[in-house]
Amino acid sequence: MNRREFLIQTGAVTAGCVLGGALRGRAQAAAPGDQSAGSVAIICDLADPIVFSKPAQWAADRLRQALVARKFVVRVFAHLDEAPADWLCIVAAACSSPIVRGAGLVPPAEAEVLGIVAGRLGQHESLIASGSDSRGLSYALNEIADAVALAPDPWSALRPPLPILERPANPVRSVMRVFSSVVEDKNWFADRNFWRDYFSLLAAQRFNRFNLAFGLGYDSPDRLRDTYFHFAYPFFLHLQEYSVSVSNLMAAEAAENLEMLRFISNEAAERGLDFHLGLWNHAFQWTDSPDANHVIWGLTTQLHARYCRDALAVLLRECPNISGVTFRVDEESGVPERSYDFWKTVFDGCVQSGRRVEIDLHARGVDQSMIDIALETGLPVTVSPSFWGEHMGLPYHQAAIRPTELSQPDGGGGQFEQDNGSRGFLRYGYGDLIREDRRCRIVHRVWPGTQRVLLWGDPVFAAAYSRAFGFCGSQGCEIFDPLSFKGRRGSGYPDGRNGYADPSLRPVDGDFTKYSYTYRVWGRLLFNPDAPADVWQRQLRHDFGLAAGAVEQALGHASRILPLFTTAHSPSAANDRYWPEMYVNMSLADASRPDPYTDTPSPKRFGAVSPLDPQLFAGVDDYVDRLLAGQAGGKYSPVEVAQWLEDQARTAAENLAKANAQTMDRHAILFRRFAIDTNVQIGLGLFFSEKLRAAVLYALHERTGSQAALAAALKTYRAARDTWARIVDITAKVYVADLTYGNQWYQRGHWSDRLAAIDLDIAAVERTPAAPRPAATVPPERLAALVSATLGRPRRPVGSVVHTPPASFRRGQLVQLELGSTGETLGAKAARVFYRHIHQAESWHAAPMRIQPDRAEVVIPAAYTDTPHPLQYYFELIDASGRAWLYPGLGPALTDQPYFVLR
Repeated sequence: MNRREFLIQTGAVTAGCVLGGALRGRAQAAAPGDQSAGSVAIICDLADPIVFSKPAQWAADRLRQALVARKFVVRVFAHLDEAPADWLCIVAAACSSPIVRGAGLVPPAEAEVLGIVAGRLGQHESLIASGSDSRGLSYALNEIADAVALAPDPWSALRPPLPILERPANPVRSVMRVFSSVVEDKNWFADRNFWRDYFSLLAAQRFNRFNLAFGLGYDSPDRLRDTYFHFAYPFFLHLQEYSVSVSNLMAAEAAENLEMLRFISNEAAERGLDFHLGLWNHAFQWTDSPDANHVIWGLTTQLHARYCRDALAVLLRECPNISGVTFRVDEESGVPERSYDFWKTVFDGCVQSGRRVEIDLHARGVDQSMIDIALETGLPVTVSPSFWGEHMGLPYHQAAIRPTELSQPDGGGGQFEQDNGSRGFLRYGYGDLIREDRRCRIVHRVWPGTQRVLLWGDPVFAAAYSRAFGFCGSQGCEIFDPLSFKGRRGSGYPDGRNGYADPSLRPVDGDFTKYSYTYRVWGRLLFNPDAPADVWQRQLRHDFGLAAGAVEQALGHASRILPLFTTAHSPSAANDRYWPEMYVNMSLADASRPDPYTDTPSPKRFGAVSPLDPQLFAGVDDYVDRLLAGQAGGKYSPVEVAQWLEDQARTAAENLAKANAQTMDRHAILFRRFAIDTNVQIGLGLFFSEKLRAAVLYALHERTGSQAALAAALKTYRAARDTWARIVDITAKVYVADLTYGNQWYQRGHWSDRLAAIDLDIAAVERTPAAPRPAATVPPERLAALVSATLGRPRRPVGSVVHTPPASFRRGQLVQLELGSTGETLGAKAARVFYRHIHQAESWHAAPMRIQPDRAEVVIPAAYTDTPHPLQYYFELIDASGRAWLYPGLGPALTDQPYFVLR
């Protein structure tokens, strides 16, 4: 598009003329009979390459549309002096422009910086929107458009009282959308209007990357059913030099797929989004798959690598706006581990495209040899480890991974050796990737195991996640889309993606529109964790009126429940095994009950399950054993977690009641969606709180024979069951009876399906023998106190300690650490420091501290600091009564990084 075409398309004209004929009659002013809100000129000097860039063009037109929708008369001019003197002028400019410097803004010379400042330019009241590059300017223009669209008084949005100057906290802010089901996903894939609207939402909320993932529906090439796009290349291309084809796929459909992929990547680029293509599977032969809807013909093992290389190169040339490719290189890709020659050949396809295409390696199964092969291409390389396994935990990086994820000396043997053996620690975390001498970028990927269906939106947690994704120089994060894996493994059905049984609740403008607030909270706070609250509150005020504040608090507190429980209790790190949002009950009493939790060690009972961070959180059985031994320690206990869950749920419930009282229309669709999903999460919080307490009480009974503990456990478990029954009532006519995220019973269904297992487990607890042999002898009065404490509110000591970490450390030199006091004394009779390299396969070291009345001191040895990894450490303190606590800890909002980091 040349400059003249842009001027006409956006309604701009040269020499101050009226709007171009191409747009005459379109909405550039108030409709006849409507009262105009005022007159606004948008000034776009297209001689400026940043203003002329496609993202800026798109954003300027979006601003024009927002103004027209609020009944402004709008014209676009090339120069300020062409605008009428009494019109407000919105001036688009590069940050380097003299007009920006003259307005007093001094933006840093960084990517994606935006500035907005109001003032006068000559005779014009003006609003200057500036950016350091095309994205920065797009963000500035979109910020004004968003404020105009959502403000009760749009004129106030055009007169901000203070200048805005923002820079990105995370260079990568990405969303992944997974193609899992031809039945449920082909419609949105082929819908051009969907992509225009979806990308407009992402770009407006300051995401800067999008990843379209194929081949992620299965973890191995056996028992496949829905294989559309699974081995993606031949679904887009027919290469003349290869006789590769797909059964049940016409050549015309493949050509349409390619044209659609080109369109999608182009639309992303026009809005300033990098487009990554996710190729998660490279297997081309299916085993034990008689029901597969497509099979690959004409490809052999000998031609496999060369075909993939050549197909990838052609695909990248055909779609020039694909800027990166994500590869899964462990055995789940369908290629045996350590197939270095294969991947070297495939990566060469990126080189042969003739462009600078980023190579993004999913971290699982990666070793330095694989990274080196990618680096040898000369292209930018990113490694993307999983954040909190395939779930979403609290907003910090695990202090430790579960023992089942640590390296196993014997490995798995054969093609699974690296994943299950010597490098098993990379299955579900950053492993050993955080090195100071790394030559690749690190981007953390947030998987959707914890929550897929229910509305999520908490600005407090989102800001903390944003800070966590810069961990030790990491570049940001990629989050999976809501509804990820819907219809997976052949479980999809027509019109099944949104999951609503109630037709009135189904989004009519695309499934993503239900989650517009989720995208806003994530995108804007990933960009700036210190963003002003108006950024998200303006949407809530627009959607919910006087109830906005209560809605924010209700949904915010409800959104903390599942990440908290995931952190404290994780029977599986795999997203297709553990789904706490629609929890498959794990028995308190009977380890033989069926459950999907294959990566939990025996006995497979609720109390034996490890936290997802076992360094800072205690599991039920471990906690009770230490409690009875008088060695509870400073880890966060299941009882504390139960109380936190209850507090979040009750705070959310109180605010939901306020929102119900304050809303103008409880039957409005937006309000009903919010209220239903928030209510379900409140129920989940109370259920898990009650079940954790019941598990602690049952463990006390098992070890002591206490009938009082057993009776309390049953009473609490029955309360949990009643809470689950209320969730069933809430969702019965709202969501369909079979929400399918896979073909196995634990990957699909409804909350109502889970109730029978809870009832069976309560019956099993009721059948517990009356007088088991006690494993511990506890005085009755102490046992009564323990039962009471389990049911009550725990009180963690709060010390008066303070610590200033060193600015850095030097390799091979000792590190001196000191804890000080904010009062006259430290308040601790003993203290230990726990320290470790930032390497998840390594164990933590503990060292006692030398206690003085007002301070404690300790040294990390010089030999330990001779490492390429940063260091992390935290303190455990014990007061005079023997109670322990951790410092710095999670903080009152559970958002603090609970350890210090030294680079």
